[in-house]
Amino acid sequence: MGTGQRSVGHSVPGGSGALPWLVWFRRPGGERLRWLLAPSVGDLAFAVRSSLAAALSLLIAMWMELDSPQWAPLTVWVVAQSSRGESLSKARWRIAGTVAGCFAAIALVAAFPQASGLFFVSLALWIGLCCGFATFFDGYRSYGLLVASFTSTIVATGAIIQPDEVFDVAMSRGTYIILGIVCEATLAMLFMPGLQDKARARLLGRLEAVCASVSVGVTRLVDGRADPEADGRLLAELMAANGRIEFDVLEMAPQTPRLADHARAAIADLLMMLARARGVAASGRPAGVALERDFEAARVHVQACLEPVRGDRFRFRLRSRRHAVEAVQNGLRACAGIIGAWLVWEVTAWPAGVTFVSMVSLVYGLLATREVPLLASAPFFRGAVWCAVVAGVFAFLVIPAVTAPECLVLALLVPMTIGGLAARNTATAGYAFSFNMFLPVLIGPSNMGRFDEISFLNGASAFLAAVLFARLTFGIVLPFRADAHVRRTRVWTETRLRAVADLGSRVSAYQWLSDNADSMVRTVRTAQGVPREELIVAMRRHLEAMTLGMQVIAVRQAVQDGRVPAGFEARVRVFLRAWERAGDVGARPVARALLRGLERRGGAEPGLVGALAGIVGSGGSDLPFHSG
Repeated sequence: MGTGQRSVGHSVPGGSGALPWLVWFRRPGGERLRWLLAPSVGDLAFAVRSSLAAALSLLIAMWMELDSPQWAPLTVWVVAQSSRGESLSKARWRIAGTVAGCFAAIALVAAFPQASGLFFVSLALWIGLCCGFATFFDGYRSYGLLVASFTSTIVATGAIIQPDEVFDVAMSRGTYIILGIVCEATLAMLFMPGLQDKARARLLGRLEAVCASVSVGVTRLVDGRADPEADGRLLAELMAANGRIEFDVLEMAPQTPRLADHARAAIADLLMMLARARGVAASGRPAGVALERDFEAARVHVQACLEPVRGDRFRFRLRSRRHAVEAVQNGLRACAGIIGAWLVWEVTAWPAGVTFVSMVSLVYGLLATREVPLLASAPFFRGAVWCAVVAGVFAFLVIPAVTAPECLVLALLVPMTIGGLAARNTATAGYAFSFNMFLPVLIGPSNMGRFDEISFLNGASAFLAAVLFARLTFGIVLPFRADAHVRRTRVWTETRLRAVADLGSRVSAYQWLSDNADSMVRTVRTAQGVPREELIVAMRRHLEAMTLGMQVIAVRQAVQDGRVPAGFEARVRVFLRAWERAGDVGARPVARALLRGLERRGGAEPGLVGALAGIVGSGGSDLPFHSG
């Protein structure tokens, strides 16, 4: 075959020498490995930075002749994130959780030095409390509680043979963690120059993007082109932008202490604008100036982020939603899992039982608060298998051949860099999660010797068994069910929708919209297996409930602030009581009569009239909101 024939359909600019490799990427298999063979600059920088930090922490730990240096690189991979703000936040809460976990471990060992049954039951209760309360918090605050849970297990089980040494074990584990955090922070500073300016540009760009997206969405809603799926995507974009604010501001601190408040207020105003647009569409009335006022308020806060004012005292705080049912389930599941792991060790007298219990606790700490732990545990286990295979190669072939820690670290840079690249690829991130953290743990590097075949196989089998055991309990003990979560969310939304009419309530429109937007986005993310038609109905009703709640809050605040026209306050109170008792379906006729009365009288506040018009107009748009 001639040269011309070989090049047909495959010509790529840039020279014939690279042609076969570049053509290979156009095949399906090539696309799957692009993250490894042709990574982006950002992905490669993250992988190299994190690998060097892990290697540096391991070297320092071995130079210091610490007894278990593998925990230092594990900490590096735990706190390593794509943005510096995320790493700072995670490191801060990891330190706090480590300190709490060490104190808890010392207290448990001191209380039950010779009573293993009471010790493990108490440990299980402590871990269950940590996992349960972690569900109440968002961001890396929950991670701090999870760190406290598995740190207490690692320290306590490490000293279970010799309880008198529990303080020394706690100090050594804390040393590894601090060392890993310092190494990761040092390498991050070297790899991320000009951090503050980049973080400010990133935050402002994100706020400008959501402003543009909301403007398009509002125009679509006002024009009568409602689309629950498009609205759901828009809410997800807003919630994602809101979740990133903390990390961007951490990178800019301490120069801009009020910037986070302005950014969150801008997101809240955009949520208000979106909900108000749905109300305008339901009422069939002109938009008026309310939408423009919301957008202008958001732009003012964006401008405050762009040009911070010295001495700014602005405050804006919203409390995140508390998931009580999920918290109880997570706590009970973790408690049952630790007791089950202890019973396995107790019944089998497995020599690696201590490692097994510790690993079970660690896996729970890493996966317990995931939205669907069972789904997250599947790629986690596959990554664990790859980790065991690579660790076996190092334990049997590489470590016996090297003569210095520096040689071992150089050899480890290869799989760690590959793991870092995999962590940046969506399809392989779940695998990399377990691979990166546990590779040094399974290898067990030490100045005094190395794992023999039996020690390695015991450790690797304990690790894999722990991941499988945790996956089993995620699927058996109070498993997450998407359909039940959708129903639970509907009941929660309907209950809260009635409660906002209570004249004693202080729930603001911002808080109402933020809670419901976050709840709806979470429901959509975890709706695997829910029929699309059912999910669309749930999304439509949730969106309508957001708008109705905002409008009822406007009516309630008019009464609380004394802004109801004379002679109508009693009728407005009747409407609010009807809303509390019967919800939107039962109270809508009362709202319709009240609206007619206010329009005949004239002079009522436009906000009050508009809210009632939205409540009345939403009646024919969808099915009644049932709580079943």
